[in-house]
Amino acid sequence: MKTPEFLTVLDRLRQEYPSWQTPSVTLIAATKRDPFRVLLSTVLSLRTKDEITLPASERLFALAPDAVALQAVPADVIEKAIYPVAFFRNKARSLRAIAAELLEKYDGEVPADLEVLLTLPGVGRKTANLVMSLGHNLPAVCVDVHVHRICNRLDFVRSKTPEETEFAIRRKLPRNHWIELNDILVAFGQTICRPVSPFCSKCPVTEQCPKRHVEKHR
Repeated sequence: MKTPEFLTVLDRLRQEYPSWQTPSVTLIAATKRDPFRVLLSTVLSLRTKDEITLPASERLFALAPDAVALQAVPADVIEKAIYPVAFFRNKARSLRAIAAELLEKYDGEVPADLEVLLTLPGVGRKTANLVMSLGHNLPAVCVDVHVHRICNRLDFVRSKTPEETEFAIRRKLPRNHWIELNDILVAFGQTICRPVSPFCSKCPVTEQCPKRHVEKHR
């Protein structure tokens, strides 16, 4: 799918987006655009469903609204607060390590620099890009499994990994669409364009979609 066609599809999905469930980290960013909150909630969201991520994040924010407070909270208390997010014990340790590094090197602030964010404990490209876009409101391409899958299904990119997808999107998609892409495609992927047997009969762009790698649909 060429870029003009993809932009047409994206515009149609944008129109439908308000009827879908907003991703948890997006809701948190909309409530208070705080890079620290976006960073913490994104770490919690990894391998975790939104209905678990959102309340766990709120419990964590109540305990630790900033890096100083987070570093002071014992790991076992953080574990109890964020349970049942996936890998909650490992994430509790990572969160305290993140707080320590932010305090040691960045005066407790979350840097607005992708490469610096990638040096923080437990922070990968998805997390760093989401902090850049939703936390700092700077153009960044956040690619999770939904964005990777859907961009390949639409034949906008042909890539094997989310990282390959990210760099392909950076080359092909105008920067003014980077921030919104994750929000729209994650909501679309959770609601309609499912990993297995997507709801093509309900899809607003089914006529334009080449359905690459889709073996069965509803």
